[in-house]
Amino acid sequence: MMLAMRNVTILFCLLCGICRAESVPVDFSELSIRAAQHAMHTGAISAEQLTDYYLKRIERYNPTLNAVIAVNPAALDEARRLDAERAAGRSRGPLHGIPILLKDNIESKEPGLATTAGALALQHNVTARDAFVSARLRAAGAIILGKANLSEWANFRSTRSSSGWSGLGGQTRNPHDLNRSPCGSSSGSGSAVAADLALAAIGTETDGSITCPASSNGIVGLKPTVGLLSRAGIVPISHRQDTAGPMTRSVHDAAVLMNVLAAFDPDDSVIPETRHASLFNQDYAAGLEHASLEGKRIGVLRSMAEFHEGVSAVFDQAVRDLQAGGAIIVDDLRYASNGDAFADNQYGNALRADFKHTINAYLADVPQALAVPRSLAALIEFNEAHADTEMKWFQQELFIESQAMPGVSDPDYVQSVEKMTTVTRSGIDTLLEEHRLDALIAPSTGVAWMIDRINGDHFVGSGSSSYPAIAGYPNLTVPMGYVHHLPVGIAFIGGAFSEAELLAIGHAYELRTHHRRTPSLTSGTNK
Repeated sequence: MMLAMRNVTILFCLLCGICRAESVPVDFSELSIRAAQHAMHTGAISAEQLTDYYLKRIERYNPTLNAVIAVNPAALDEARRLDAERAAGRSRGPLHGIPILLKDNIESKEPGLATTAGALALQHNVTARDAFVSARLRAAGAIILGKANLSEWANFRSTRSSSGWSGLGGQTRNPHDLNRSPCGSSSGSGSAVAADLALAAIGTETDGSITCPASSNGIVGLKPTVGLLSRAGIVPISHRQDTAGPMTRSVHDAAVLMNVLAAFDPDDSVIPETRHASLFNQDYAAGLEHASLEGKRIGVLRSMAEFHEGVSAVFDQAVRDLQAGGAIIVDDLRYASNGDAFADNQYGNALRADFKHTINAYLADVPQALAVPRSLAALIEFNEAHADTEMKWFQQELFIESQAMPGVSDPDYVQSVEKMTTVTRSGIDTLLEEHRLDALIAPSTGVAWMIDRINGDHFVGSGSSSYPAIAGYPNLTVPMGYVHHLPVGIAFIGGAFSEAELLAIGHAYELRTHHRRTPSLTSGTNK
């Protein structure tokens, strides 16, 4: 009750605009982008104060969470510059003065701030250049607070890896239970946002690396349509599936970030569908306040919820909540049989070929003055030479297997990719079209498992990320409840470029259910 009253008081103060920071202290905890902007606009708080709040949170809690791998030493200076601009009547945009973390495979040009992918091999990768998405954030007034820890190499080094562990950053922990996995690979982004070490973060996904940590840490995560956000300046895995995306405490904040991040990049032309600049004119946040579940046709991928009785119970309640809000439920759907599209490890082998191709291209493009390996073969040699640090918990078999792969022009690779893309896109599109659906739903993933760096991750349930990941289609996860003390999310899956519809449905569901809780930052039990 005291918490609820405190939040009401904060909201009143922020909306009123009469109070000032020098007379009435403002509670900075778990601010939304909209509330923070309003408070800065009215003078209740400053960007410097907000940035200082997060830096102090990082200093206090990050030694326990290992969610942040590096802070930007110039963050407060940038906040002061943005405060001066606001005082002079200038605003850069919707993120003016908002501190945001970047997953540490996304380049940013702050002096001395490396882009490491968590790896010792890239500890000197201070490129002094912005990824396209970093430049977009900066132009809109965001403050790059620092870099979030991650599963090293975005969890593409070993099949026995521990999500959230990196050679440089150590083991990221789940703030809802410090013994449990934060899931990967955007583990630090998910943990940090959940624990209020930043107002928001940017993660990246190849398959599940935004949606799994968002679900496991009890926050919102959006994996956009591949190509809607530029991949330029991001340490890659796959040119076919990689994308950045927002990780936030609310759907509205994710929509605000999408308005900034989704932009036409002429240098990122791998996906032909995104060559049309008209795709980037949407306002994802517009109208969210009036979003409704009424009349929305929702298809239930029931078979994807049948791996844990606790997750099934929470998912059943989510279906009832959607129906109570006016949604029309089309239950017990499943994707058509994929036949042999995933036989003989075609999916894994295609990703290995992608990785060899994309990481070689990225490393070759790193500024020549920097002391980093220049190829996948050189990375393998580096890790062998530093095995005591890099391979004390697990090995690099995915690197070695990727190095042995033929090129992406190999006929078998081309045929496999074409088949998988056709199967997954057809699987989603057919259900949407045949049942006239606005979205498909499934549990985002299972319950967070105990961290085990010796044996690696222990997933219960395969999650629902792979079909939209391979198809390149959007996938939004929103908190849907708890199994014991651990959060789980609901996935809203749609067709290509359906982000606005998914965000509207997710926002309406979020406002109806309000499942997200502030994490305990303690170790839980199995009782």
